[in-house]
Amino acid sequence: MKIKGLNEAQLLALLQKVLPKATNDPHLATAIYNEVAKEVQLMKNIESFEKFCEKGAIPDLEPQTVTGLQNELTAHFGEENVAITPDEETKQVAVEIVLPDRTISSKVKVDPSVKEEEVKAPFVPFPVALPEDPELVWLLGRRENLGPDEAALSLAKIEEEFWETKKGVELQRDRVEKSFAEFITHVPASALTDSGLRRHYKEPEALRTLRLLKIGKGPELAEAKA
Repeated sequence: MKIKGLNEAQLLALLQKVLPKATNDPHLATAIYNEVAKEVQLMKNIESFEKFCEKGAIPDLEPQTVTGLQNELTAHFGEENVAITPDEETKQVAVEIVLPDRTISSKVKVDPSVKEEEVKAPFVPFPVALPEDPELVWLLGRRENLGPDEAALSLAKIEEEFWETKKGVELQRDRVEKSFAEFITHVPASALTDSGLRRHYKEPEALRTLRLLKIGKGPELAEAKA
């Protein structure tokens, strides 16, 4: 989504800068910011779902597959707002998402060829550490076809976006430290796997040290050989 040339992160950063100037009530400013952040994230989730309905599919109507779809949708829209109904006859899944201002009704296609298309590269170790505490290592994983540099940049982007999600904003409102440790603990696993990353891995490889960006929004890569 683009709004007058601004992406979501830029829009929220601008709002965070302008609100304190528009009102002397910090609670009101925070409430407005949180509501806008929630709406922006909701719009992104709706856009992603609509694209999936248009171009994507699930491989079958097996209970495990349908449950996986249900879990993914409820993570974005809330368990009480999502209803899905598999239809063996039409080989589709009817989805209804109830939102405060509207109800979205759509269908997800079933395509057995998706199984073949979704064969992905295996995960390999991707340990990372922060420069201020190089002895504390997070043993992450990355897809074999995702290079260490690319994986680090993806991780930085995911962290930046996470703190602007509904969950990230709620954590900050609850005074949870905006740190890499809290991010990696609370970020949804799907946000990592969609970019070829994993929260845990067993075997180590050459260590990558993550440095914070100057703007303070996330880590960027600086290599350090273990």
